[in-house]
Amino acid sequence: MSKKILLVSRHAPYGNSTAREAIDMALATSVYDQDISILFMDDGIFQLLRNQHSQLIDQKNIASILTALSLYGIENIYVHQESLDDRTIKINELILDGLQSLNNKDVGNLLSQQDQLLSF
Repeated sequence: MSKKILLVSRHAPYGNSTAREAIDMALATSVYDQDISILFMDDGIFQLLRNQHSQLIDQKNIASILTALSLYGIENIYVHQESLDDRTIKINELILDGLQSLNNKDVGNLLSQQDQLLSF
């Protein structure tokens, strides 16, 4: 039986392994045919920015990994609109097409629909 699982990614892409662990968890969980969704909020939205130059800090570009999510059947990808607004980032500056923008009320509704929440 498939469970609805939401991964909430709140951390910047570099500086620690938290963002990468969230992506790895999403990819690993998708193998078990679960209904996986991902919400990027707070500093987690920086993972989605185009033109990251992670090689300057000897890190693997996390944005390039995010483009593979659909290959794993992860298509429900959300971004928190207030987090974008607070950081003056527009949705067209993000690497993934088809992102669904959610306001605070929408996030609350999404959270209430899940069987499992994983926060990173």
